[in-house]
Amino acid sequence: MVAKRVTRNVRQRRPKKKLRLRGFNNLTKTLSFNIYDVCYAKRPQARKEYLAYIDEEYNSDRLIRILCEVADTIGANILNISGQDYDPMGASVTILIAEEPVEPKTETALAHLDKSHLCIHTYPETDSRSGISTFRVDVDVSTCGKISPLKALNHLIESFESDIVLVDYKVRGFTRDVRGNKHFIDHRIHSIQQYVNKRILEQYNCVDINIYQENLFHTKMLLKDFNLDNYLFAINADDLPLEEQIRIRDVLEQEMTEIFYSKKIY
Repeated sequence: MVAKRVTRNVRQRRPKKKLRLRGFNNLTKTLSFNIYDVCYAKRPQARKEYLAYIDEEYNSDRLIRILCEVADTIGANILNISGQDYDPMGASVTILIAEEPVEPKTETALAHLDKSHLCIHTYPETDSRSGISTFRVDVDVSTCGKISPLKALNHLIESFESDIVLVDYKVRGFTRDVRGNKHFIDHRIHSIQQYVNKRILEQYNCVDINIYQENLFHTKMLLKDFNLDNYLFAINADDLPLEEQIRIRDVLEQEMTEIFYSKKIY
């Protein structure tokens, strides 16, 4: 019985037949993220401290480390790194990547981009009326050829305190096989969710909006667990009256719902 099970599993894992191309794979694959971390700070000073904390926690040095890890995860070669911190807050990083290493890394070589790059931008902001502070991270992973940006999904979601994740995946252009036939996508996909680790998916409510005929895929993820202490800055839930806890919870849920649906609801 054991031998039969092993044989059946081997058959299921048989490698897929590779697409034989005429030349270079010209398909461009772009994975775009909006990642939100939401927080409540009761006092104006606490809101300032939160923004200062988040701005330092995710400065350009930290973002460079995250994107270098992404490059390693998707199997890309780094050509050039550029990072910038902004005043009063925010940071940006761009990394040029290629399928194959480029040696020597001269200025001329760097100018000839392989249509592939990683970039990240941060947008901390606060609402003095509600006490809600929102930290937004925009990430783009754009590749050309055999490198798949979908491999970066799990690492990026786990690299930030992701309360809400909005993800877009688009395949553009076409490539030709050895017979000259056009191919507008070179892999099977019905949902971005199939590339997200099951352990991560279980933590979120997810909604898909896909346009298959356009090779355009969109997934929205909203964190299920709502422990109020995880959303308070410089204060604990037990320090607040029950009515205040309920009010703050309602404000946070409304904020997250509007971000999730990308519209003014309340």
